[in-house]
Amino acid sequence: MSIKGELSFPGDKSISHRALMFAALAGGKCVIENISTGLDVESTRRCLQKCGIVSSGNADKIEVTGGTWSAPREPLDCGNSGTTVRLMLGLLAGRGIAATFVGDRSLSQRPMNRVIHPLEKMGAEVAGNEGRLPIRLTPRRLQGITYAPPVASAQVKSAVLLAGLGADGRTIVVEKTPTRDHTEILLRYLGADLVVEGNRITVKRLRQPLNNFHMTVPGDPSTAAYFAAAAALVPGSELRLRNILFNPTRYGFFIALEKMGAGLETLSENNEVGEPVGDLLITPRSLKAIHIRSAEIPSIIDELPILAVLATQAEGTTIVEGAAELRVKESDRIRAVCVNLKRMGADITEKEDGFIIHGPTPLRGCKINTFGDHRIAMSFMIAGLIAEGPVEPDNLSCIEISCPEFNAMLQKVTG
Repeated sequence: MSIKGELSFPGDKSISHRALMFAALAGGKCVIENISTGLDVESTRRCLQKCGIVSSGNADKIEVTGGTWSAPREPLDCGNSGTTVRLMLGLLAGRGIAATFVGDRSLSQRPMNRVIHPLEKMGAEVAGNEGRLPIRLTPRRLQGITYAPPVASAQVKSAVLLAGLGADGRTIVVEKTPTRDHTEILLRYLGADLVVEGNRITVKRLRQPLNNFHMTVPGDPSTAAYFAAAAALVPGSELRLRNILFNPTRYGFFIALEKMGAGLETLSENNEVGEPVGDLLITPRSLKAIHIRSAEIPSIIDELPILAVLATQAEGTTIVEGAAELRVKESDRIRAVCVNLKRMGADITEKEDGFIIHGPTPLRGCKINTFGDHRIAMSFMIAGLIAEGPVEPDNLSCIEISCPEFNAMLQKVTG
């Protein structure tokens, strides 16, 4: 078996969420092509519909008519999507719309105070269950603030900036560590009064609707990472990844993959609504261990589970540190990675903020506890390609959260 051919991917999940929200802030009809097909993005679309924003179509092309808002008559169900609840909190606070936010069991356990606190500083009234869902947002007049998030988080930054679009004065976010910047790129592209100066992002009240737009969402690099890893691990592979988002704040996995020694060639580059996009060719070579430090974590946070799988086949000791944020994702991903890789025979040590992996070691098939987490499920599906014996994840349906097409795409390039 080898990994051969080429793949195009559903739209980037982070950009898809934001494209829907910014279309809602536009003055008319917007068209979004290649939007993410994951359930998380569908949660955002449905929440916006409950707030009066009309949308129609499918993943190939969706049309959104912005500008007409109303208070939802029932709670906004954010499903499993932390991006939905955190960004919608900021968005609706800025629009002056009352709403109650709920989610599934996993989302209801995730911390929301990191968003609630800055919104309260701006004047919003937010009542939560000790920083957990359900959360009730009551409209209040907002005042711009200067805020330095204590935890590097694009979701927190984006929530504050979105609230700032409806606040008096200037809203300034100061980042200690850069995080994914899709909010800034898209808002500036669509006409918002937003300025980036070093690590300071300043936004002013939106005085008129955002520009209408027609965009094609770049392929999701987090989804592409699993297939890149497969091609880097399986001998004789050659895989082309088409129209992948090259944004530097999201490209950390591919930088790490290249540092590990995998064959990685950039075949083309272009631009889509201010975002860099291109094609990559991935081939296998001998892998070597690397050290991932805290400053690199924001650009690779979602790909650390699949990087751990790669590290089991790398010569030397791979260290990941400064990644405590993995503990509060859809699962405790540090624990999930360590539990499952140990079952497969890897030499891995769990740390509070990451893990240490000594390689290379052969992997053996076993039952995998996905903890209901799509990124754990996909990572260990890839681990199964190089394992001796079958890998049996306990829950593959969770993959639909981000990429329902995952299994079909994997079969396409392994057939």
